[in-house]
Amino acid sequence: MTQVGRYRLVRRLGVGSFATVWLAAGPGGEVAVKVLAENWAVDADVRARFLAEARLLQRIADPRLVAVHEIGTLPDGRPWFAMDHCPGGSLDDLRRQRLPADRALRLTAEAARCLHVLHEHGVVHRDVTPGNLLLDADGRVRLADLGVAKDLSVGTGSTMTAGTPAYMAWEQATGGALDRRCDVYSLACVGYALLTGRPPFPVRTLADLVARGPDARPPAVAEAVACRPGWTTCWEPR
Repeated sequence: MTQVGRYRLVRRLGVGSFATVWLAAGPGGEVAVKVLAENWAVDADVRARFLAEARLLQRIADPRLVAVHEIGTLPDGRPWFAMDHCPGGSLDDLRRQRLPADRALRLTAEAARCLHVLHEHGVVHRDVTPGNLLLDADGRVRLADLGVAKDLSVGTGSTMTAGTPAYMAWEQATGGALDRRCDVYSLACVGYALLTGRPPFPVRTLADLVARGPDARPPAVAEAVACRPGWTTCWEPR
């Protein structure tokens, strides 16, 4: 595949469980094009959630979120959408570096402003991770990947558990009340990861997260940094 709508595909940026994201060249410059995976093309629920993400980003249309420019359908019936390309990478790239504490806190504050926009529109992201917080060409944080976001104004029925266990609130994993507090907890985990290089609880599965319990406490930031050979920070315990 070399072309999607008006966009010429340049290279693959990433592959997820449900979609592939491509860097593409279009009439207005570079964009990122997200295409539903072939193996999910006939799944009506997955298709609906894919399109819901694009339409939600279009509806909110705020500069702190990745903007969607166009939604389309491939000849084989798979939906796609073109969105802003953020060439600065993600906060997960920075997490792996020796990030000064003041910059880590500033980036976390920027991410909080992005989440505030989403919450003001009655939407819970449900998967706030360093990898879903991108940096645009000016170095500003942009919130992306609303694939499992929940619009709280649309019904109150059961919602499947979704998210990344290492950044997910225990209550979210166990079917507790779903509201913006889940995202706030995840944001705190992002800040911790930027300061220390790892999430507070590096669990890999939902079962591990549930077994951890709601009252577990992570190592203090200064202690966690001290455990990383070669890492330094201006964060000092008091």
